[in-house]
Amino acid sequence: MNGARGVLIAADKFKGSLTAVQVAERVTAGLRRVVPDLAVEALPVADGGDGTVDAAVAAGFERRAVRVAGPLGDQVTAAFALRGDTAVVEMAEASGLQRLPAGVFAPLTASTYGSGELLRAALDAGARTIVFGVGGSATTDGGAGMLSALGARFAKADGEPVTPGGGGLAELASADLSGLDARLSSVELVLASDVDNPLTGPKGAPAVYGPQKGASPDDVAALDAALAHFAQVLERTVGPTAGEYAAAPGAGAAGGIGYGAMLLGARFRPGIEVMLDVLGFAPALERAHLVITGEGSLDEQTLHGKAPAGVAAAARAAGKDVVAVCGRLALTPEALERAGIRRAYPLTEIEPDVAKCIADAGPILERTAERVARDHLA
Repeated sequence: MNGARGVLIAADKFKGSLTAVQVAERVTAGLRRVVPDLAVEALPVADGGDGTVDAAVAAGFERRAVRVAGPLGDQVTAAFALRGDTAVVEMAEASGLQRLPAGVFAPLTASTYGSGELLRAALDAGARTIVFGVGGSATTDGGAGMLSALGARFAKADGEPVTPGGGGLAELASADLSGLDARLSSVELVLASDVDNPLTGPKGAPAVYGPQKGASPDDVAALDAALAHFAQVLERTVGPTAGEYAAAPGAGAAGGIGYGAMLLGARFRPGIEVMLDVLGFAPALERAHLVITGEGSLDEQTLHGKAPAGVAAAARAAGKDVVAVCGRLALTPEALERAGIRRAYPLTEIEPDVAKCIADAGPILERTAERVARDHLA
């Protein structure tokens, strides 16, 4: 890439409108309308949530498809990404909200069993390092389903397995982790998430994220009690570390699957940091003069570990200019500056009607990229 005029596009998806790959394609098209010979490098990014496997594949990983259980137990085709002995596994591929039928929620019974099957498939493929991206889950089962798929046993007082989902954990009488897949002990498992909530309590998985998965106030209370009971039973089985993990940042990620991953020995890291390492962001950054990042909505959440904030922080540390494109902008210029973003370009500046922005995001993003090119490259 020509360092004097090279541009690196490192944007996340515009949720509901464009994938991260499509964002990069549209921005490239708009930039080159103004500067036809511009050297552009695209590195679609993700923060561990849905779209993480797609970002890895765009960066050169191989997509591997596998049949696993969806959150309701029906079979779905999910994918993970593999390059050498490094796998990127996205729990939303198996256990995400997008795997539920439209308008259907199952806050008490949705299970992460399929996510455990995805991890097992990555082990079968020879992975020695697994980046486990968690977010966008339909589940609040503390990772119990995932652990079951990997060989753990969770039983009621009568010896029968507990029913799937977080609600069933209220009846948990015994936990046995001795049957966990032995290969897990020799694998580096990295828990990649932008969520630092504990497992339970006012900031725990049920209270904070349960409602968006269809949980009523009664469901939230039941799930919180069930997950607290789950951790207590595991404390008796595993020892005090199980209680410490429940209180640790990230345990509440994706309905508590973070907690289950910690029981497997996972190390928690901010999702965007992990993904930038895996995707080869540092060498791409060296080749760039200007970095363009973005996501559908630039808002307060963006500043707390979302992809654009991670990209901007890394670029600022390397002395590179950063601008952002987005569907809507809800941050002040001062907040953007603190995040390392010189200026943001929302689609709503061109088309104030949000519904039209969502429906016609591609063409409007191209026009937005033309403005970026005129302001910073022409």
